[in-house]
Amino acid sequence: MQRTNFFFLLSLSGILIFYTLSAQPSKTEKRIAAEVDLHAVQALDLLKEVVNINSGTFNFGGVKQVGAVFTRELKALGFETKWISGETFHRAGHVLATHKGKRGKKILLIGHLDTVFEPDSPFQTFEMLNDSMMHGPGAADMKGGDVIIILALQALRDAGLLADLNIEVIMSGDEEASGFPLALSKYDLIEAAKRADYALGYEDGDGLATKAVIERRGASDWTLTVKGHAAHSSQLFTAEVGNGAIYEASRILKTFYDSLKGEENLTFNPGLIAGGNTVNFDSLHNQASAFGKNNIVAQDVIVKGDLRAVSTMQVQRVKKSMQKIVAENFPNTTAHIDFGENGYPPMTATEGNKKLLKYYSRVSTDLGFPSQEAVNPRDAGAADICFVNDWVEMALDGIGLPGTGGHTIHETANTNYLAIEAKRSAVLIYRLAFEKALE
Repeated sequence: MQRTNFFFLLSLSGILIFYTLSAQPSKTEKRIAAEVDLHAVQALDLLKEVVNINSGTFNFGGVKQVGAVFTRELKALGFETKWISGETFHRAGHVLATHKGKRGKKILLIGHLDTVFEPDSPFQTFEMLNDSMMHGPGAADMKGGDVIIILALQALRDAGLLADLNIEVIMSGDEEASGFPLALSKYDLIEAAKRADYALGYEDGDGLATKAVIERRGASDWTLTVKGHAAHSSQLFTAEVGNGAIYEASRILKTFYDSLKGEENLTFNPGLIAGGNTVNFDSLHNQASAFGKNNIVAQDVIVKGDLRAVSTMQVQRVKKSMQKIVAENFPNTTAHIDFGENGYPPMTATEGNKKLLKYYSRVSTDLGFPSQEAVNPRDAGAADICFVNDWVEMALDGIGLPGTGGHTIHETANTNYLAIEAKRSAVLIYRLAFEKALE
């Protein structure tokens, strides 16, 4: 009997120890979650409102209109708001909102207003495919993330916590196609990062609600220009004429492929190509036109592409390899590759970012949701947080609205996660600001 009681007590003590170590939401955090639920229907209506406004990056009026909607919501929460004109960097502009509170820690929340769907796209309005899946332009990338920011802040306000918080929100108008010069386009984002301790980005990640982003590959543009000797096609491959610009461009691209394909976390995508006797490129709208004939050796080729890598070291090494390949020209051709300034630096997986992911995962499990893992950097593109990462103690991204089909007319978002993601974000913001139960 005594032995049985001993093992019973030992087992009971183990349960009690486990229960003690397994944190539960505090009374305040339960209230935050409850306040999110009270605004969930309103949040869905807000998402429908902004998805139905075309805000393709080059539709400046539409981007400003979406910015006005979120400015309205942020003002109602007590934020000081400012519209930053994009005239100097050839884009619509950004929303910057500031809330000054008593807490020392400063938190930056990052969203964007623009989408890849311009007014001439057939994809313009939302529709509910069922009770949870929304089909709409920018629903996941990233108007859903913007709405999560608003929903989380509303919950913090109604829980009586927002007044104490130091929070800055920036929603850029050129995330999908950065303005230029980049120093002006990203100036306000970087300055906000310098003022912050933590940065939270509400881009989509890999579409899974069990993962968040601590590492993103950088993305830089490249332009390959090739010159050949224009002549009658009958003279192709002669010593006087050579191989022509199109063959030289083909050699370069094929050698890129053979030499660099397969390297981990590296991609180098030629996204646009035009060649012929004459080529014209419109940089503002990213469009090319060419004139040529099948009996004229091509004189000009232009190729526009991007380079994505996980570290600055990898970027520099690959650029050197590409430059070497470009320089080994076919007869009577010349080529040049230019790596433009409008690039995204890599978001490196710092120790701080890893720690913030642990905090976020802890919040998730404390609220009864799944634990969180890091997104594979190959499964998430570059984002505005890449410009922020080097300026804050910790950064986390990909905590927006999960969805599928981003950048295509098949884009969807799971609206069931509006409340879930807002609860996780609001409690994380509370814990970061008040330095509560982070470990």
